[in-house]
Amino acid sequence: MAKTIAQINEKIKAGKVVVITAEAFTRMAKERDLASLADEVDIVTTATFGPMCSSGAIINFGHWSPGIRMEEITLNGVSAYEGLAAVDTYIGATSESKFDPTYGGANVIEDLIAGKDVRLHARGKGTDCYPTKEIDTWINKETVNEFYLFNPRNAYQNYAAATNSTNRIKYTYMGSLLPRLSNITYSTSGELSPLLNDPYLRTIGLGTRIFLGGSVGYVAWNGTQFNTRRERNEHGIPKLPGATLALIGDAKEMSTDYIRSAYYEKYGVSMFVGVGIPIPVLDERMAEHLAISNDQIETTILDYGQEGHPALGSVTYAQLASGSVTMGDGKVVKTAPLSSVAKAREIADLLATWIKEKRFYLSEPVQMFPQDSFVKPLVPREGGVQ
Repeated sequence: MAKTIAQINEKIKAGKVVVITAEAFTRMAKERDLASLADEVDIVTTATFGPMCSSGAIINFGHWSPGIRMEEITLNGVSAYEGLAAVDTYIGATSESKFDPTYGGANVIEDLIAGKDVRLHARGKGTDCYPTKEIDTWINKETVNEFYLFNPRNAYQNYAAATNSTNRIKYTYMGSLLPRLSNITYSTSGELSPLLNDPYLRTIGLGTRIFLGGSVGYVAWNGTQFNTRRERNEHGIPKLPGATLALIGDAKEMSTDYIRSAYYEKYGVSMFVGVGIPIPVLDERMAEHLAISNDQIETTILDYGQEGHPALGSVTYAQLASGSVTMGDGKVVKTAPLSSVAKAREIADLLATWIKEKRFYLSEPVQMFPQDSFVKPLVPREGGVQ
């Protein structure tokens, strides 16, 4: 029989909910029929922990006396956006320090989450209502009014694997790619990954309550570069980057166990974000998607050494996780993950515990995502036409 989210929440409240992780569900599905699993299991927890560059935080500093309209803002030497009224800012995870390119917005966010003091320097032109022209002070998460993550693109539904066919190292957001197809990097938690377990987004939409950075967060919108037109394999899995999520949550309640800064050599700063999404087992069809295993999840290997990143072939996550992949010409290439499966497992287990302890309930999406969306390229165009 089909279930509803309301019915599952009643089972949480009564202490009768059955919740397991996606990996555990996949193992059980190899030995049990899906109909009985759909009836027995109520929630499957999914998770990922990896670099998510399209992330950042909104901060309200509070008003200085006499007031200042901040028009140039740095936090520990990292530029933050000044166009959000007088004392609000948005600091992007990949913004870099003026003094140290290995330190950036992700480090500032991590330092604030950790409770550290961060130096705020701001300038303004001075106005009748905001006469102060410059301030230099220190802030932390207790002194500011709001400090919340707003991440425009997180939790990619699959991502391409990367390699490099040229004769020199390529330094990329996929890590250092060695010459002559000597390594392959990838960045997804496979069968644990949230949007691979609900590939058609039946249960995830605006308002979905999630685990974000060690606290409760929410899906705020579809993420940027949201793409539902990708070719899918027989299990409904897109073979290239598909859907994405825009996420929001109170960073004051988060933990540096699940929000970590990172620096990629000769590329720049990024931020590792921990995301966990509970997926209700509504019916047998949902159970079928949740039973997905790494040997059924395919992605595409792209050559980051060539313009346009041409595809070199397809590979499963079971092959990637084995440590090496055999290319079409017979060459054996070492593989390495950028995301942490161990951390994803930790998040999935923690979210399951929260649910069992009645600390986390499911939420009904207030709106579902578009079913036909694609990514437009930026190309040269003639401007000025009205």
